[in-house]
Amino acid sequence: MSRLWDKGLPLDQRVLRYTAGEDHLLDDRLLVYDVRGSIAHAEMLSAQGLLSTEDCAAICAGLGRLADSYAAGEWSITLEDEDVHTALESRLTDAIGAAGGRLHLGRSRNDQVLTALRLYLADATETIRSCVRGLQDATTRLAARDGDITLPGYTHMQHAMPSSVRLWSEGFAEAFADALDGLEAAKRRIDKNPLGSAAGYGTPGLPLDRELTTAKLGFSQTQVPVTAVQLSRGKAESGLLFEITLLLQDIGRMAADLLLFYTQEFAYVALADEVTTGSSIMPQKRNPDVLELLRAASASAHACLGEALMITAKLPSGYQRDLQRLKAPLFRAIDLAIDSVDIMALVLDGLQFRADHIKLDDGIFATAEAYRLVLEEGLPFRDAYQAIARKFARQPPQ
Repeated sequence: MSRLWDKGLPLDQRVLRYTAGEDHLLDDRLLVYDVRGSIAHAEMLSAQGLLSTEDCAAICAGLGRLADSYAAGEWSITLEDEDVHTALESRLTDAIGAAGGRLHLGRSRNDQVLTALRLYLADATETIRSCVRGLQDATTRLAARDGDITLPGYTHMQHAMPSSVRLWSEGFAEAFADALDGLEAAKRRIDKNPLGSAAGYGTPGLPLDRELTTAKLGFSQTQVPVTAVQLSRGKAESGLLFEITLLLQDIGRMAADLLLFYTQEFAYVALADEVTTGSSIMPQKRNPDVLELLRAASASAHACLGEALMITAKLPSGYQRDLQRLKAPLFRAIDLAIDSVDIMALVLDGLQFRADHIKLDDGIFATAEAYRLVLEEGLPFRDAYQAIARKFARQPPQ
């Protein structure tokens, strides 16, 4: 096997293991996107007279067969392949001959991997958004079931003003709507076609049609100038990771509320048996482990975002291999977001608020009483506030 950059010189296996890293495992999710990008590139080369019609047809058919056989589990990307790009091109050349070696004309592994990554990120973002809409639906169902149950609204962890399950649910539903907007906005940097920028300085002398691959791959625009492509590495990734972090923070705050409500001291909620676990020593325990892990998920997302930002923070312009390390935190956070959103929706669908356990402190209606004095007796609000404050100051603590 010959890797894309191989010049026939020896390579220490330790160096291969270190530089390839996890790519042969991580690239599993990129294979279908690399096939899409490669087919679009081949068709563009053919349209520009840089690749014969026969070779283009052989390349496109060969790539399709490789994608199908990969999906069927007939082959895998190995450490010796190094990454998905070598794995596909080497197998394609073995299958169709010299035509396979003509595919890489006019592109570098630099723009090739970024094309596949952005196509994947566009789909991953839509998958997360679909999951968030499902979570919104779960909050709506909860509000329909238990919305009229009164809850204390808290400030400083003290009863403050009356609230309800509906208000509690709708507050988070709006947060999730904001997440949908944020995820959509994150696509602005994803939706730019890097293909044809090659190693970052274009393809002098080759009449490539970058607008054609932009159209074929469904990008909204072609990224220009070519030197902007490598400067943009990490931005789309970090933008998506930022939105994932905010989303998982909202889910973490919801989980924190529910963990408090589930304690014996509160007992505001009951969780479905199928979302709780048990203790290895205490037979009576039903533990809300899933909510604790949901609460912790935003910490993992924060770490992924920080890792991505720090990888690119001090890089000079042009391509640097440091960028390879963006994949692991990016993929980890995407998977965590999808799983966490789905699990929280499952928890909410089995959640029941226990109205008989929810008691409100008398003082929770103090603000409403001050408003009554303003509306019915015409007092300035500050005088009404002081009157009600004096009333509660005279009452002994309960």
